[in-house]
Amino acid sequence: MARIAVIGAGMGAMAAAARLAVAGHRVVVYERTETYGGALRRVERDGFSFDTGPGLLPLPAVYRDLFVKTGREPLEACVELVQVDPSSHHVFADGTRLSLPNASRAGVVSALEETLGASAARRWGDFLVRAREAWDRSRRPLLEEPLWPNWQVLAEREPYPAVPHKRLLRTRTAGTLAEVGAWELRDPRLTALLESHALAYGLDPRATPASAAVLPYMEHAFGTWYVRGGMRELARAVYERCLARRVEFRFGAEAVGVLEKDGRAAGVELADGTVAEADLVVAGVPGEVLDRLGRGTRVRGAGEVPAPRGRASRMTVLMALRGGRPRGTPHRTVVHAEDRETELESLFGPSGDLPARPTVTVLRPDDPAVVPDDAHEAVTVTAVLPVGAGGTPDVHAENLIAVAERAVPGLRGRLLRHEVHTPADIAGETGAEGGAVPVPALAAAGGRLLQPSNSTRLPGLFTVGGWSHPGGGLPHAGMSGALVAGLIVEGPEFRGSQ
Repeated sequence: MARIAVIGAGMGAMAAAARLAVAGHRVVVYERTETYGGALRRVERDGFSFDTGPGLLPLPAVYRDLFVKTGREPLEACVELVQVDPSSHHVFADGTRLSLPNASRAGVVSALEETLGASAARRWGDFLVRAREAWDRSRRPLLEEPLWPNWQVLAEREPYPAVPHKRLLRTRTAGTLAEVGAWELRDPRLTALLESHALAYGLDPRATPASAAVLPYMEHAFGTWYVRGGMRELARAVYERCLARRVEFRFGAEAVGVLEKDGRAAGVELADGTVAEADLVVAGVPGEVLDRLGRGTRVRGAGEVPAPRGRASRMTVLMALRGGRPRGTPHRTVVHAEDRETELESLFGPSGDLPARPTVTVLRPDDPAVVPDDAHEAVTVTAVLPVGAGGTPDVHAENLIAVAERAVPGLRGRLLRHEVHTPADIAGETGAEGGAVPVPALAAAGGRLLQPSNSTRLPGLFTVGGWSHPGGGLPHAGMSGALVAGLIVEGPEFRGSQ
């Protein structure tokens, strides 16, 4: 039995802790804040409850597997999962409205045909076939296996089978998501639908590799789910599973250094000067925090994937509304920017600012647990915000509310109050510089969207969570925990679940 110190109580770190405890190790989690869950936080006021982090769960199978592997109680015995249907409602720049069913490729194509026409539906259906091929080619190395030592193969290989495009006697294939939209989808509404999946992570579709086609594919193929009571309930369930497996938690305990002894990680030093010795250390922290913990020791090896710096954060407006949620209201509505070029230049240009009318996601859960009674509604509105963007939170919030009115008619007249959750709040919760949000690992693009390996050049030190392989997102965090546990329990030859 090894003594294992885990730094941070985010979702990836807790997933690793539970699995390692089941394997017989003594696990202690050191969390600098006073609670668990990382970005999965909750704000409660006067009977209203709001998620401030991810509001929906893709790929619930990841957490089902965690609960199966760590105890007899399945995930559904600990939280109530609700399949969101329609999966999403879209309001496009020209006013077109589109609802897409959950986890049904045929249903999505049918909805597109009814709203956008047969030609658009056929092009999106053909795109999903190619996206599935990209998924099949990249799924294991990007999500289910430790990062390959020859990760450069993933950096160079584009798994998306683009359709050749002829222009001016030249034949080209799409290398970016924007080119997929322009050359293969050829409808600004389909392009907006495609690019919204990249924008949600703060990725510029003009530079994001075509392999990001796996993001909409995952949603269409595996569905989107909500946890009754809010997504914070998922964090609670994982935390309680850790406690049941006798994982210890020390809150308000900030790690300031990783101890090294005889060339191995040997524990952590805490901000109060105490030392916690350990045989192994698992760090669930952003890359810049890991650098500080190393105290000048380079824990990333030569030739390792460079830890990507987060460029984007998120701003969320939490709104308490008078009047109940109308029957048939979509859980999630994406209101697309009225001017794509202006939005992309504002977000990703030299100034790096939030446009006045950005793409926003409006969440309106049908959940009595998040409102004081059925005469009120809790709504969140979220947009991507560049790290270090100018402007004030109040101005940005007013812009987001104005856009959200396209999805919630009469919004301002129903508004009792609102609260803004800013990048500074995210930074305080997660420790990420500027409140940056990690992106999921993607192939191609020279490896700049791969995340560093879970193992490090310092024996006995492992990394977990969104800032290491396989990257950001709730499912990826759970996969990260499984990979780290496998590397520790089975050794460096571990190749993932079969």
